[in-house]
Amino acid sequence: MTLETDPIAALRGVTTATLTTVLLKKGLRNVWIRGAMPMPEGETRIVGPAFTFRFVPAREDLATPASWSSPISTRAAIEEMPEGAIAVIDAMGITDAGVFGDILCARMVKRGAAGLVTDGVIRDRAGVAATGLPIWARGAAAPPSVAGLTFTGWQETIGCGGVCVVPGDMIVADADGAVVIPAALVEEVTREAIEQERMEGWIVEEVERGEKLPGLYPMNEATRARYAAWKEGAE
Repeated sequence: MTLETDPIAALRGVTTATLTTVLLKKGLRNVWIRGAMPMPEGETRIVGPAFTFRFVPAREDLATPASWSSPISTRAAIEEMPEGAIAVIDAMGITDAGVFGDILCARMVKRGAAGLVTDGVIRDRAGVAATGLPIWARGAAAPPSVAGLTFTGWQETIGCGGVCVVPGDMIVADADGAVVIPAALVEEVTREAIEQERMEGWIVEEVERGEKLPGLYPMNEATRARYAAWKEGAE
């Protein structure tokens, strides 16, 4: 696994656990989107740039079924999504109104979206599953979005699961949840994460051989020298 020229392809081989460790070393602690977990469990890993959707609390004169035909609507936003993007939806953690249902998700699939990540819930669970769109969310609820949310716009900086997400930030999601990598750090983080996974793979092999953890994880100088020698021989 190498970075080459495609960070997205390289990140498909890196876990979110590794990414949070690498980002922590850079001083970024708040990168894991709370509540966004794969639906169903076992969903494949997704990687792609964030395309953001913003909801605010419902206001009765704005959050109506008629608003779905407004120029500022989730329908209009979906038509702006580029292929390979991941919809990151700020639902403020509200769990009694579904942000998207089966028809919107089906259209996202036709648009080539890589997936959907939200700190809220979806609706039409069976229909959404049938579309094949990878989903990371808190769960499902029958009521439509306007029962609890007002859609206000897309491609804005949002907060999702307590994390700041800027359009174009890289999203990586797997069985442990979804992580945000700031766009400016993607190549640097990817390169370091690849090395971190390689090093940890070697450590696991050492543990299987019976090595004790002190001095191995984290490495002391002697262990680092052994790892460097192993790496040189493997290249």
